[in-house]
Amino acid sequence: MKLGANRAGLGIFLLLLILSFANAEAARIGDIVETTPMEQAARFFSLSDKAVQLALAGSVLLGISCGLLGAFLVVRKMALVGDVLSHAVLPGVALGFLWGMTKNPVAILIGATAAGLLGTFTVSLITRTTRLKEDAALGLVLASFFAVGLCLMGMIQKLPTAEKSGLDKFMFGQAAAMSGADITLMSVVTILTCLLVIVFYKELLVISFDATFARTTGIPVRLLHEAFMLLLAFSVVIALQAVGVVLVSAMLITPAAAAYLLTDRMHRMLILSAIFGVLAGVAGAFFSFLGSNLPTGPFMVLAASTIFAGAFAFSPKHGVVPRWWRRRVKGDRIGRENTLKAIYQVLEAADFKSEGVTTAELAKHRHNTLETTLRDARKIARFKLVDFDDVRGVMRLTNEGWRQAKIIVRNHRLWELYLTSRANYQLDHVHDDAERMEHLLGEDTVRELERRLNFPQTDPHGRVIPSVRETTTSREP
Repeated sequence: MKLGANRAGLGIFLLLLILSFANAEAARIGDIVETTPMEQAARFFSLSDKAVQLALAGSVLLGISCGLLGAFLVVRKMALVGDVLSHAVLPGVALGFLWGMTKNPVAILIGATAAGLLGTFTVSLITRTTRLKEDAALGLVLASFFAVGLCLMGMIQKLPTAEKSGLDKFMFGQAAAMSGADITLMSVVTILTCLLVIVFYKELLVISFDATFARTTGIPVRLLHEAFMLLLAFSVVIALQAVGVVLVSAMLITPAAAAYLLTDRMHRMLILSAIFGVLAGVAGAFFSFLGSNLPTGPFMVLAASTIFAGAFAFSPKHGVVPRWWRRRVKGDRIGRENTLKAIYQVLEAADFKSEGVTTAELAKHRHNTLETTLRDARKIARFKLVDFDDVRGVMRLTNEGWRQAKIIVRNHRLWELYLTSRANYQLDHVHDDAERMEHLLGEDTVRELERRLNFPQTDPHGRVIPSVRETTTSREP
């Protein structure tokens, strides 16, 4: 019920776009040269110009279709296929123009789609009949088709006809050059794309992650793949007017790549990818509007790249900054635990007769300089793990310090015992491994180790292993 309502709402929204812009005439929204950027921005956000409305509608539709299809391209590791399609359609654009010597959107759509599908078929043919791998075939087809397209476009530019005006915008895109017919075509393709994703979401999901399993369950993998490739070709073609042949693949891949870094759920990735695509499209239209005849495509790609850079830097799971912060926090925690363990070992060597440890004793035990030891002592004192007398250089473990020190010592000695008794490690080979594992063992794992080792009291060296009771409540050794 909810899915049906979503489909109906989506269809109504896109239908309104078609009705609003089908009869509109395009104008060059960046041609006014006697206005300031602030005035241009105000004019853009007022939506008073029909040309601005066309550009925004086209950008939104482009962002939705490219975002949805791009998400499946990324998870299926087909990013280069989108690049080949975007370059392979150029000969079709030229042939579509030459068919009637006019910029007929339908003729260009048919020609470009046919050229794009021919490009993907050629890649498949090369990989099936030769020893070449897919990457080589993709590069070969991309360069060859693009070269043919450039030659044809060069020929068209020399033709004595005024209809060729604006055809060069297919190279780098110009949203201002879109007409009502372009918006109608984009709307139809976007509706078909949304319907395909909504109706066949589960099937596309299975195909994307395990095509073999999909075939065994009776899913028409071949048919859905062909339908997907056809819509992908359509989406590439409708994006040409706004983004251009050279950069359209970026609008397919970049928003989806940013979404991929932000979520592990496919439905969320689809939503985020579409949103990022729309944002990039609107931003590209806006910035190209601020100047005179600025190409829309590069600004769209820059906006999408900015979104990706943000995801790359700040994604909670995969972002560079969060990962750096987690490594730093982990390193600080390991440093504190090693200091606590060393204090415990110094006290243990003296049979716990002293309540405190001097920085000199700790430095000698750890083979560190006095300055490094003082820094470590002050650091754990900030976490209330020791009471540190900076003047006398004496530190005493707090209740929490005792608890954490015993936990890390217990983990170390249990792991040494496990390696020597169950994994048959030599006694002189277990220390380094235990030094790493002591910081990684969770409480459940430690309890399982204790059970398997029959709740031991001493480690392989004969040293006492702190009990569970000691690591939870007691301060006493």
